[in-house]
Order: sequence, then structure tokens, then C-alpha cells
Amino acid sequence: MEWFALTLLCAFSLASADAATKAWLRNYSAAELTLVRFTLSGLLLLPLLVGLPDPRTLPAAFWGWMGLSVPLEIAAMLLYMAAIRDHPLSLTLPYLAFTPAFVVLVAWLLLGERIGAAGIGGILLVVAGAWLLNSGAARRSDWRSWLRPLTAIRWEPGARMMLAVAVLYAGTAVTGKAAMAYLGPRQFGAFYFAVIGALVAVLFALPLAGRRSASLRRLWRRPLAVLLVAALNAVMVLTHFLAIQLVEVAYMIAVKRTSLVFGILYGVLLFGEHGLRTRLPAGLLMLAGVALILLG
Repeated sequence: MEWFALTLLCAFSLASADAATKAWLRNYSAAELTLVRFTLSGLLLLPLLVGLPDPRTLPAAFWGWMGLSVPLEIAAMLLYMAAIRDHPLSLTLPYLAFTPAFVVLVAWLLLGERIGAAGIGGILLVVAGAWLLNSGAARRSDWRSWLRPLTAIRWEPGARMMLAVAVLYAGTAVTGKAAMAYLGPRQFGAFYFAVIGALVAVLFALPLAGRRSASLRRLWRRPLAVLLVAALNAVMVLTHFLAIQLVEVAYMIAVKRTSLVFGILYGVLLFGEHGLRTRLPAGLLMLAGVALILLG
């Protein structure tokens, strides 16, 4: 299946960009990494805009979907950075696993997409696997601890922030696909990230240039690493929109969450992280969900 191969490449590119960031750019600030992952990636995608129709000829509906998507994308990014910066990862990251579940509802409301029982079961398995994969606060020997990340929403602000991120990403996945009805996936992905990259440059690059010009120059101390991260992120963007055009949004986002499995392997192979034996069952659960989606 073409969409499945594209989504796996999307997930692999996302995990690879994260691993490269951790390996070579870990000392960069959140603002600097935002410029690399959004603005520079948008610049690399600009050649795909060749042949783009005159934006003035695009219908109002396209700009309506864009008007919804871009602020949601930036808001999600800012919330995500704040959540992982200021709050425990074990109580925040598990909430990203709910994105595919939210997509089911949003895609039904906005696009009228419906999925079968097997698809719903597969999505739930992916969500459960992603939850177990990230839920470091849970201990296998104490079943009561399994619910700790869920109950954290009552007292942990970071958990509520990340749940909001999951909702926002569900929204951008659906509104982005709706906008593609008026522009092809290649051109839309490039145009979408060009717009976001320009806004991010205004939000982050200009303040950095005005107050800490050395910070911008530091971006190019490791030009190959910076370009590699941006290129991997650009591949992720392109394959995301190519795949999401071919299948229901919920299926694509669920399979894209297998980036967490690739992340496990990177952690073990590149960074010497432990815990493969305990994390592998969660990864297998996600893969079982993906298989059920394909069978459905």
C-alpha cells in the first residue's frame, strides 16, 4: 500500500530528525531548534512551489482552512515546548498518544470520514502501545501505578498542556487534509511550511537578531547537522501530506506514531539507553495495532 509505505517513511524521518537533534544539537535553545525544524525546513521545500497557482486564484475555502491550521500548528508547537521544558516527561509525553483517538472524532465532524471496527481497534492498540511506551511512571509490579499518568491531569499542568497539544495536532491533521482539496499534497506541504516558517522567523529570528545576534550565528557552527535535521524534517512534511491524501486521517496518524518504535531503536543503538526489554512489548502492541488497521 502506497500510503502505508509513505507513512512509515514519514515516521522514520521524524524519529531520525529527533535522534539527530539529540545527538548534535542538544545544546541549542528551543527558539533555535524551532528555526531549524520549521523555517529552514520550509526553505528546503521551496523548490516544490514551482508551478504554484497564483494564490489570489485559490478559493476562500482554502484560505479558511489555512487560517485554521497555521495558528493551531504554532500554538501546538509552543505548548509542546513549554510542556517538555517545564514539566516531567513521564507525565506529559503519554498524552500525545491520544492524538489518533481525537483525530477519529475531528475527521468525522469536519470531513465526514468514517472507519470500521477493525480500524478503531487498531487505533486503540496504537494509543495503548504509545501510552505504555512513554509511561515511565508506571511499574509492571504495581497495577495502581498504571493510571498515574491519567490521573496526573488533575494536578499536573504539563499533562493538561500536552493533552491540549494532542487535540491541536488532531485539528491540524484534519484541517490540513481539507486544504489539500484545493492544492496538491507536494505544493501544499511546501506552501504550508513556507507560511509557518515565515511566521516563526518573525516570532523568533527577528527577536534573536535584535537581542542576541550571536545566537543566530551559532546556528551555523554545525552546518551539516543543522542541514541534516532540517532535511529529515522536510522529508517528514512531504511524506505526511502525500500519505494523508490517500487514506483516512486517523489511520495515517496512528501509523505515524510508530515513530516512537524507531525512537526506541535509536535510543538503544546510538545513545546506549536501557530498557529495551520493557519497552519492546509496547512497541509490539503498536505494531499489532498497525497490522489490524491494514487488515481492516
